[in-house]
Amino acid sequence: MISVAALVQKQGLPGNLFASDTYIQGDMELGLIENRHGSRLLALPDTLLRAVHKSLEHEVGPAAAQVLRECGGIWGKNFYRRFSTEVSDYYGKSLAELTMGELIQSLQECWKTYGWGLLDLDVNYSQQGFLVVKIKNSAFAANETPGNPSGCWVEAGLLSAFFSQLSGRNLYAVQTACESMQAEENCFVLGIPERVKVAEAWLGEAHDHQTVMTRLIAGSADGLPG
Repeated sequence: MISVAALVQKQGLPGNLFASDTYIQGDMELGLIENRHGSRLLALPDTLLRAVHKSLEHEVGPAAAQVLRECGGIWGKNFYRRFSTEVSDYYGKSLAELTMGELIQSLQECWKTYGWGLLDLDVNYSQQGFLVVKIKNSAFAANETPGNPSGCWVEAGLLSAFFSQLSGRNLYAVQTACESMQAEENCFVLGIPERVKVAEAWLGEAHDHQTVMTRLIAGSADGLPG
């Protein structure tokens, strides 16, 4: 019988790449924060984030949503590149070669260590072409004005860009529930733009997440956009 110790030594089973006590390093006296690979990290205080949101709303009005989504998209592309490089180096294989469990766990741990909340993926709608991302204790929702529906535009842009890069397809994220609206968690549904953008109109009619998903699936079964 092969011992557990021998098995671990033979296969070199890695631990948690994004464990906060080893992933985040730096000199607090100098105000420097780095990850375990030596890349610089930036801490964004809540006060700054709220000020950015309010300033954009004051300067460009309703267009602030699109600006923040675009910023999230740029952030998401850069995040994907860093995530892909770090995880591939750690496991010794590309993201495409990882098991689904390894990929999801790495993304969840990374998201948590960055302080963005607790992320979960719902793949129950994958056969219909949709992915649902749920995030609890979202750092983005925490900086939204209470009562502002579907306001985590940066988060939506980040998710759109990240999963577009991961899948090799142009995906669009629509937020269907927000913690700033007393929901238990932030919910986003991702799919090709022409199929999910229709949900934005339904949200304007105050439909909840499950109703939106039911309508999207029905539209998918009928062969209609959305």
